[in-house]
Parts: sequence; C-alpha cells; structure tokens
Amino acid sequence: MFKLSCLAMTAAAALMASTGVQAQSWPQRPIALVVPQAPGNSPDILARVLADKLSRSLGQQVYVENRTGAANIVGTQAVARATPDGYTFLFATSASLSTNPHTFKKLPYDPLKDFVPVAMAARSHHVLLVNPNLPITSLAELIAQEKAKPGEISLAVDSERNISGLIGQTINRRAGIKMVLVPYASAANSIQDTIAGRVQATIQSASVAEPFIKEGTLRAIAVAGTKRLASLPDVPAIGETLASADIGGWFMVMAPAGTPPEIIQTMGQKIGEILQQADLRERAPTLGFDVDIGPLATPAGANAFLVKEVAAMGALIKEFGIEPQ
Repeated sequence: MFKLSCLAMTAAAALMASTGVQAQSWPQRPIALVVPQAPGNSPDILARVLADKLSRSLGQQVYVENRTGAANIVGTQAVARATPDGYTFLFATSASLSTNPHTFKKLPYDPLKDFVPVAMAARSHHVLLVNPNLPITSLAELIAQEKAKPGEISLAVDSERNISGLIGQTINRRAGIKMVLVPYASAANSIQDTIAGRVQATIQSASVAEPFIKEGTLRAIAVAGTKRLASLPDVPAIGETLASADIGGWFMVMAPAGTPPEIIQTMGQKIGEILQQADLRERAPTLGFDVDIGPLATPAGANAFLVKEVAAMGALIKEFGIEPQ
C-alpha cells in the first residue's frame, strides 16, 4: 500500500510538473477562439479584431471558429467539453452565459462551473429601429401609436428570451403596450423584413445597425439602457423615456474549467493590454462596442461581473414570467 501511495504521489507530481511546463511554454500552436454565432454578427466582428491582435501579441495564430446553432448553445457546449490545455477559448455572448441558464430547463453546460473567465472583451449596445416610412421619430411616438392602435406594431427580435427580446418586453411592460414580438433566426432577415415593411421595427446591436442607419434604410429612435452612445449622440436612451432595465450585450473570453491558471492570467493580461491600444479604443465605438471596461478585463473582474449578471438576468426573466423550455 505504501508503494502504491508513493506511485500515486509520484504520478500526481509528474502531472503537475507537466502542466506547469506546458503553461510556461504556451502557446506552441494555433489557438481557437470559438464564436457561437454566425460570421458577420456582432460577436464575430469583434472576435476577429481581437484574434488578429492576440495573434501578434502571443506570437501564435489565434483564429476564429464559428460554431453556430441552438441559441449559442452549440459553440458554448463545444468549449465546455474541450481539452483545457489553453488552445480553445470561447468568445461568449451574454445570452450564452447569463440568459440561457434561466430560459432552458436542461442546459448542457453550467456557466459558473464549466468555464473560467479570462476577461471581458467589450460591452455592446442595442438600438431600436423603425422603417423610415413610418411617421415615428421617437420612442414616445412609437408608444403613442401603439396605444392608439394596439398590436399594430410588430417588433423583430432574435428571440423573446435573448437580449433584443428582453429589451422589447421591457418596453412593452414599462410603457403598458403590446407590440408583437416576432422572433427571427438571423439579424439579416429581421433587418430585411423591417426595411421591406413586413415588420415595423426591430432591435439590433449597434455594430450591425449603424450601416443601415447611415444609409437611411432604417431609422434609430432609441438605444437600450440609460445612456446615449458616443457613436449615436442624437439618439435618446430608452431610459430617457421609460424606467428601463439596463439590459445590454457583452462579450467575455472564457476557458474550459481546468485550464492552467498561468495560461488564464497570461491570456487575460494580453487582452487587457489590447483593450488599451489607442487604435482599438478609437475604432470600437464606430463598430458599436465599448471597450472601456476597466477591471472587468481581468480574470477576477470578469468572474465577479459574471456571477452578478447571472443572478440579475434570472431576476428579470422571473419578473417577465418567462418559463424555461
């Protein structure tokens, strides 16, 4: 028994030493940054910018791998099950980590147990848009029209259970109206239908919406939350008209649980340094992202934020009476 115990201790020590050596020599090959949404969507845009900068900072290629499907679950689950060796990371959406746990009865991952936060990468903001042929130029006018003719306005959202859907429900509840929420599988289709007039309004991330706003095919009438966007200074925040829950999107780099702490710290440090780069800080607002996130760009800061956000979204979803499916 003594010999077996010694052998077990020797094996454990060897494994720890091996892990330490791997962490010290990391990275030695390309690193996958898994995005659980399709190319061209808001998280994909930022992930590719970050991957390019990480590649140069780490001296190894960091490439984006889009693994889509099932409300961000496919890609998120894939990373939860990946080998925790520092070569697979998740570019997590707020939906995958903070709303899915409360809207699905059986989620194949636990955001607080199956992952280790590395750093928040950015916050994203959402914009309420209408077809420009409508005589609506403000949220107050939209509310007035909907009250005058209940159910006449259809609002395209990604899902009633994700960020845009929750923002839509917040407007309905706080304003006492009943816009019809129409779920769409893709942002492109919801935008096309809003431009064509098949639905009257949509809620999109600012990074996706701004080109359409600039060309005049969609009209922005409000931004989600309590503050205006630097990139859309003339568009009021929803909170200026309604008592609005501060619902917004965010993106966080996560690693599978068990990833060596040295790798987590190194990756977090690199991301924090990148978020301070002048060119990114200048470019991010034009893409609809906020990278001025301070201590959240650290493993400890990201973890504290995630724990609070999961609880806060759970309370909001309960308030709205949304039952998990």
